[in-house]
Amino acid sequence: MDTSSHTLQALFAQLGLSSSDIAIEDFIHNNPLPFGVPLENAVFWSTGQAQFIHESIAEDADWAAVVDYLNAMLRH
Repeated sequence: MDTSSHTLQALFAQLGLSSSDIAIEDFIHNNPLPFGVPLENAVFWSTGQAQFIHESIAEDADWAAVVDYLNAMLRH
């Protein structure tokens, strides 16, 4: 069983996105998410990415905490 906590960098890699600190900052800066739009419904996700995010939250998976963190960061 994997008991490690997942990082934002690991989440970006899992989503198939560049996971460098600068790439993550750019992504967050360039993709603000309006309040009221669920994270998994954001227009910038592929179908697979949206499904991963939805399942992480719905199943309270190991990734849920870092997905919630990304959600908060995108609502700046």
